[in-house]
Amino acid sequence: MPKTVTTRLPDKYVADLEIIEKIEQLDTSAVMRRLLAAAIREWKKEYAVERYKKGEFSFGQVAEFAEVSVWDVPILLKDRQVPMNYNEKEFKEELKSVEWLLKKKKR
Repeated sequence: MPKTVTTRLPDKYVADLEIIEKIEQLDTSAVMRRLLAAAIREWKKEYAVERYKKGEFSFGQVAEFAEVSVWDVPILLKDRQVPMNYNEKEFKEELKSVEWLLKKKKR
């Protein structure tokens, strides 16, 4: 169930919201929900990447927490210049999985 939340905003934010409202032809609530949703998605990605860098999140946990596909995680890491934490064993396991998928697809 939606919940009403109130907050005080600096005049600059209010002015920027009004500009966006006019351009997007939306009311203040719709603009704020849209911007907040985008900010939350971005925060989740940043948080997940930071945990990954520290070895606290696995590849799959990054995908789950950031609500992205596991196929998007390498792009997410690359965009933030974070190397993938792969060791040789993990690489070989992933390679076996990919080979299995390719063989299955050819059948």
